[in-house]
Amino acid sequence: MSIADKSPVDEALRSLPSVDRLLSDDRIRRLEAESSRAAVVELVRAELAESRAAVRDGARPPALAELVTAIQERAGSEWRASPSAVINATGVILHTNLGRAPLSVEATLAVRRAAQGYSDLELDLETGKRGSRHSHVSRLIQRVTNAEAGIAVNNNASAVMLGLAAIAAGRQVIVSRGEAVEIGGGFRIPDVLRQSGAELVEVGATNRTYARDYEAAINDATGAILVVHASNFKVSGFTHSPALTELVEVGRRSGVPVLHDLGSGCLLDTTRHGLAHEPMPQESIAAGVSLAFVSGDKLLGGPQAGIIAGTAEMVERVSGHPLARAVRIDKLSMAALSATLLHYVRGEAELKIPIWRMVSAEPDEVKTRARALAEALGGETRPGRSAIGGGSLPGETLPTTLVSMSCEAHGGAEDLAARLRRGRPPVIGRIEGRAVLLDLRAVLPEQDDELVRAAVGAMAAG
Repeated sequence: MSIADKSPVDEALRSLPSVDRLLSDDRIRRLEAESSRAAVVELVRAELAESRAAVRDGARPPALAELVTAIQERAGSEWRASPSAVINATGVILHTNLGRAPLSVEATLAVRRAAQGYSDLELDLETGKRGSRHSHVSRLIQRVTNAEAGIAVNNNASAVMLGLAAIAAGRQVIVSRGEAVEIGGGFRIPDVLRQSGAELVEVGATNRTYARDYEAAINDATGAILVVHASNFKVSGFTHSPALTELVEVGRRSGVPVLHDLGSGCLLDTTRHGLAHEPMPQESIAAGVSLAFVSGDKLLGGPQAGIIAGTAEMVERVSGHPLARAVRIDKLSMAALSATLLHYVRGEAELKIPIWRMVSAEPDEVKTRARALAEALGGETRPGRSAIGGGSLPGETLPTTLVSMSCEAHGGAEDLAARLRRGRPPVIGRIEGRAVLLDLRAVLPEQDDELVRAAVGAMAAG
């Protein structure tokens, strides 16, 4: 084929630099210091392959500088540890998309200690023999809930499923029709029941269920009564639900255990902060339930985990079930949970646990910080409300002060919000109308300087 016979596409492909030419660029060489030559070669080849495909589809061939920049961006994307730390300026304290509860300093250090070396996860240091991983939190669960015994698994859905499988597999479980709810992520109580091997028996109506409805449904095939706290929605108006003590008495007369899925894992009185009362496992245990199930990463303020507290007999049955190994908690979550529960034992939860620091922050304190942020950004402040979120205290909010960022000179609200998300660290705010709003309720004071730098950088980039 003569030179005249070559197509424009062939010429464009020939103009692309070789792998060796790209590897000789100083900026690409610097990438080798961060990783290895083999890893950099893989990036270069992948970028060249994409460029060749684009040229064949009619795109112009990128220049050397463009390819180098693209390779650097690819390295930043593929080599970045994930998930990334972000600053939550949405005002939603337990933001499910942002990982729910951040850990305390002590819990974070506990995770680091457990991760960096070996640990006594399943070794009894006194006897030198094999121990149980549950021993690291069982005593603490007993202390904070007043239960006879307790264990932890990997999340609350697992806790409920394990409890049902151990107590009521092959038997009927009575649930109020108004409590056969979806608990998040598409998981529904009827589905969890089916997976546990139990049979759902619905009683009552969506809005009104009485103790007599449960009692009428009990028969020889009944394995348990399950009470599910509506933690992510609210039903108001013409409603009725029996008190937990009523159901415990119904179960006691028939020899049927009562299981309580509380969900949020609240160990402190939320009414002290102007919020509605959130059911606490201590109250469930005091009412006489056989097992209570709570989440670790919601209002408890710890890692993702499911806590099972209750009578010694029931907890022993649950911990001995074959499914317990499949849903067991890992060593890092165990370390974080232990450190978090210790905050409650020591009476320091509101001083140490981030979400409780956020909930208990005084409105005037938030306002002062917001005014300083607005001054640094050239924005304005306005009153607002912060949500609890994360499937806890639905509809409940706390007073806050919002910072409204000026967007007219920065490409509009959508562009500015996007630049905030792409910054280092990413800042997640919210858009209302034409403004980007930042809420400091879910931002710890020690993050304020970092937030200012990230927001100033995002504005400058526009």
